[in-house]
Amino acid sequence: MSVQTPPPAPAWHDTRPVAVVGAIGPPAGFWIRFVAFLIDGLILGIIAGVIVGAMAIVAIVIGVGFHGDDDENVALIVIGMLLGAIALIVVSWLYEALMTSSHNGATFGKRALGLRIVRADGATLSFGRATARHFLKAMITPLVPLPSATCWPPSPTASARCTTSWRTRS
Repeated sequence: MSVQTPPPAPAWHDTRPVAVVGAIGPPAGFWIRFVAFLIDGLILGIIAGVIVGAMAIVAIVIGVGFHGDDDENVALIVIGMLLGAIALIVVSWLYEALMTSSHNGATFGKRALGLRIVRADGATLSFGRATARHFLKAMITPLVPLPSATCWPPSPTASARCTTSWRTRS
């Protein structure tokens, strides 16, 4: 039995640095990101209000709920709610993905606070990466309260046991 030497390491032609912290600056803290999130939420809330208002005007113009068959009204209301929900999802997605993948690399809220979204090498995100980032945030953000929900209901023994178990994990 003979011992063979391993093959040589591959020669990579594209040798970019993994992160250039000096060129792009340190990551922003939680609170500054949270304020940017609130500003973007306010902007999207105004847009959502316009969409809901427009749908309400359409419902009033076609007379949903004022006359006609109840089954027909229910079907129109459900269709209107589905179209409204789809419109809100698309507007939210396009707002974040298009603005984050632009040359500014930031939504209005992030821009107002001087923040920018970049890749590890300092390049701007592509539309595909910005889209993936948006939908991953939309899936993960609702899961944030779960660790605190494991400590529910609050009782003296359960609370102490829960906090202790969180502190001792490493």
